[in-house]
Amino acid sequence: MQFDIITLFPEFFTSPLQTSLLGRAITSGIATVNFTNPRDFATDKHRRVDDEPYGGGVGMLLKPEPIFSAVESLKILPQTEIILMTPQGEPLNQPLLKKLARHQQLVIICGHYEGVDERVRQNLVTKEISLGDFVLTCGEIPALALINGVVRLLPGTVGKEESLKTESFETELLDYPQYTRPANFRGWEVPQILRSGNHQAIAEWRERERLKRTKQRRPDLWQKWQDRE
Repeated sequence: MQFDIITLFPEFFTSPLQTSLLGRAITSGIATVNFTNPRDFATDKHRRVDDEPYGGGVGMLLKPEPIFSAVESLKILPQTEIILMTPQGEPLNQPLLKKLARHQQLVIICGHYEGVDERVRQNLVTKEISLGDFVLTCGEIPALALINGVVRLLPGTVGKEESLKTESFETELLDYPQYTRPANFRGWEVPQILRSGNHQAIAEWRERERLKRTKQRRPDLWQKWQDRE
């Protein structure tokens, strides 16, 4: 999987992409991450990438020319999405991450200021994605979340790939409660059934807990699960 990040601040990604599973996946070649700075394609002597919006308004917009030129400088592979991280986009969720993980290449445009010129959205971007109904200072934060979510799904990233099948959101249900040693911590004990060695009973308990937790915490997911069942 190849990621091409269009960003004014490539240094933002330095530490996260060198850490833990994500760092090992990149080092081993499971994923590659490249950076292109739109400022390198600015045409004026001040290398400006933003300007005031037509019609007035607060803040600045990213200009279209540097972004188009940055993306057009890339070698685009056959199975590619050009993604704009924006609060106006499709909410990022596990099914969407799975779809994206099947691509060869993801080009991710990180917005700044008040956003990007609308012509970038209409004529360059193939998918807009949002982390949720809130606004951040930059597109690099959601871009990093997207990279992390996709890379962990790629074969070879997670040691026990079977564990991916039982996580939250894989079947519209949240994950079950989990415990480790010690069995008694400050008087709070691990449920006896998890120490019983009865694998069938444990599996049944976990399924009940998933159902109960989802119904209590995420009625929207609970309804989806009921509709599917």
